[in-house]
Amino acid sequence: MTHDFHPTVLREYDIRGIVGDTLSDADAYAIGRSFATMIRRAGGKCVAVGYDGRLSSPMLAGALIRGINEAGIDALNVGLGPTPMLYYAASTEPVDGGIQITGSHNPPDYNGFKMVFQGRPFFGADILAIGEMAAAGDWDAGEGAAESIDIVDAYVDRLVDGFAGGAFRIGWDAGNGAAGSVIEKLTARLPGEHHLLFTDIDGHFPNHHPDPTDEKNLADLRKLVAEKSLDFGVAFDGDGDRIGAIDGQGRVIWGDQLLQIYAAAVLKDMPGATVIADVKASQALFDRVAELGGKPLMWKTGHSLIKAKMKETASPLAGEMSGHIFFADRYYGYDDAPYAAVRLIEAATKLGQSVTELRGGMAPMVNTPELRFQVEESRKFAIVDEVLERLAASGAKVDRTDGARVLTDDGWWLLRASNTQDVLVARAEAKDEAALARLLAAIDEQLVLSGIVRGESVGH
Repeated sequence: MTHDFHPTVLREYDIRGIVGDTLSDADAYAIGRSFATMIRRAGGKCVAVGYDGRLSSPMLAGALIRGINEAGIDALNVGLGPTPMLYYAASTEPVDGGIQITGSHNPPDYNGFKMVFQGRPFFGADILAIGEMAAAGDWDAGEGAAESIDIVDAYVDRLVDGFAGGAFRIGWDAGNGAAGSVIEKLTARLPGEHHLLFTDIDGHFPNHHPDPTDEKNLADLRKLVAEKSLDFGVAFDGDGDRIGAIDGQGRVIWGDQLLQIYAAAVLKDMPGATVIADVKASQALFDRVAELGGKPLMWKTGHSLIKAKMKETASPLAGEMSGHIFFADRYYGYDDAPYAAVRLIEAATKLGQSVTELRGGMAPMVNTPELRFQVEESRKFAIVDEVLERLAASGAKVDRTDGARVLTDDGWWLLRASNTQDVLVARAEAKDEAALARLLAAIDEQLVLSGIVRGESVGH
């Protein structure tokens, strides 16, 4: 018995496709069988399984568990909940790995799989190995058992364990995503006044798309914060591993700005610690971490890559522009948006300022959002290589951590290839609008030299 995946499904950080088109229950079975075979050959016996609120998730979970069991490995089904709840199960239950079925922040017809293997991120070559094993039918056979447990209350208990924050008036937008019931239980345990939006888990996402990094998806939260004069608001993506936030004036607090707030609080307790952010983050963040006495470290974009770097450097805190925030300080080192919301309350309390004051005190920067534009899959990495070659020849100041991040007198610009889609990603940050226009012109000039015109920005 062998299985071939659609060529677009196996990605750098996870496995993702369109249900009924590029992704099916047969794929879920093959993923379970391959992953469980790896676990078994590494001496493991049990895999935790969780799933999000998408309409296809229960079907995929059933097929996945069957694949796990038929490789001779037990499955511990933790049921419907956010991805960080599955990570929590993988960190605390007697299991050797975990798989979350989730389409994350993608449209309703998407779904996918995020994995953890014996406590470490599972990505890149690991995911390619799933495909190779399936294509070769290189699977163990056996009879594993399936057991279901309810860990929602235990997970929420852990979110508030040791909580040291004050009472605030907060808006919470779960976006009909998988974190909805967790947010209801969590806010009931926190001091202050809490106003909740869209906590009913609904795979149709009837109110707005579950991606808090797109400003238009924060409109309902903005309205709530304004009408109720709340201190701040938080929002979550479809599977609860990315956070968005606005202050009391409705200003967005972007991922790298949230990281400035968290860093100020964490570095009070851990002076000199390493704080990691991805290459899309503002220079203001790296400067602020250094100013606070921490060690700023710029790293590659991707939650799996960031988690691996945290372990390597013993970093207590990391984050991405996309809203993945990772705490290894008093926590497990994975990206958990409900926990990040709890730590935002704690940070404002510890720093003795409101979230609005903390946001208002940041250096004003003129920058673009993440600009994502379609290119041919076969060309995306080649284009970045061509740009790097030309920049090297011109003597430009270039950081090659992940693509090309170019420092000029005007500020900086970034061009990198997405690991998960057929897109190039660009961003620029400058001291004023005129300087920003020059940086964007520099990006466009490089693209034209590689035969590309930057098109309209596309979603994740």
